[in-house]
Amino acid sequence: MSNPHDFRLSRRGFCLCCLGATTFAASGGWLTPSEVFAQSKSIVDNIRAAAAEAPIQVHKLRNGISVLEGSGGNVAVLTGPDGKVLVDAGITASRPRILEALSGLGKDPIRHLINTHWHFDHTDGNEWLHQEGASILAHENTRKHLAMATRVEDWNFNFPQSPSGALPSEVFSQDKTLKMNGTTLALKHYEPAHTDSDISVYFHEPDILHTGDTYWNGFYPFIDYSTGGSIDGTIRATEANLAAITNNTIVIPGHGPPVSNKAQLTEYRDMLVILRDKVAAMKKQGRSLDEIVAANPTADYDAKWGQFAANPALFTKLLYEGV
Repeated sequence: MSNPHDFRLSRRGFCLCCLGATTFAASGGWLTPSEVFAQSKSIVDNIRAAAAEAPIQVHKLRNGISVLEGSGGNVAVLTGPDGKVLVDAGITASRPRILEALSGLGKDPIRHLINTHWHFDHTDGNEWLHQEGASILAHENTRKHLAMATRVEDWNFNFPQSPSGALPSEVFSQDKTLKMNGTTLALKHYEPAHTDSDISVYFHEPDILHTGDTYWNGFYPFIDYSTGGSIDGTIRATEANLAAITNNTIVIPGHGPPVSNKAQLTEYRDMLVILRDKVAAMKKQGRSLDEIVAANPTADYDAKWGQFAANPALFTKLLYEGV
């Protein structure tokens, strides 16, 4: 992970060596926050380019539900006579491999797509999936962000307005329940979590919860303050997810190994709380962001959690912004 511009895909989907970039310069000095995060300016283009070659892995769960891993966020698929129902759309460059994977799950046509939030690694494929026959459902804030030019400050990237075919045709403001393919889908909106548009999708009969990016399995999460996210909201969403499941529930995270459980989600929650409180205490002491990043408050957790999109420096900055 020595090269801040080394972007590659792995079995965990798009695996960026550094979203925020390395924190320690070759000269041996700590980079300033502006230097650290300026290096992420081409992150979106690099993810899309890498997705053009990434394999799609299919994980079959139960009751006709599978997960496609390898194109942005983890994509859940429910098959049946009402047509295939997808949760999240991945990245457009993965289209041929996603279609191949979907074909292997049966002949049911693509009929429905649910976006868990607005970020491009979950909605980039909206337009082509709509062309394939999917109606798109999302929270109203997802449509709002896709329908206008939106900047993500911590990615140093301006997203243009999405084409009309990529926009959700149906939106909801709070919670919504659907019945498709003999399965009850409960869609829950969180008050701002890692964005202001996050929802989860709970498949009731199979007891499977797709958390979207309210849960990153084994990784520090990215928190998008530009569109309403917060560390406290992320923790509240995690608490809500824990309250909704049992030890038998299969948990599909937004990123990371796509089959998880309550014990791993609990560990994630505990990590968030401990590191939030640690950075908050340092900030209360009057220490600057540079000083806190240099002190590496996440050190005890980096080997396990700091190897993906939000590296230790970026995650420390995100904590600092929110406390």
